[in-house]
Amino acid sequence: MEKHLAQKIAFAVAILSYLAAAGCAITAVMLPGDIDDPVRGAFISSVVFFIGCGVVLHVIGTARLKGILSSPPSTDDHSPN
Repeated sequence: MEKHLAQKIAFAVAILSYLAAAGCAITAVMLPGDIDDPVRGAFISSVVFFIGCGVVLHVIGTARLKGILSSPPSTDDHSPN
């Protein structure tokens, strides 16, 4: 099945979000200082944010939207015959 342009873009942004999460995780681990540093906490919360965005966009980018976007007209009329 062919993906829509918006789905291709969502999937690409999901990959970028995963890469940003990996970058923030590496930065949080390699950051000098103690474990209670607020900057380190900001990077760790950025990891959670980017992973959450990536999961949502990944699901949107891989969903099968054929039946949802172009559903056939309903033949369920309640007329007595």
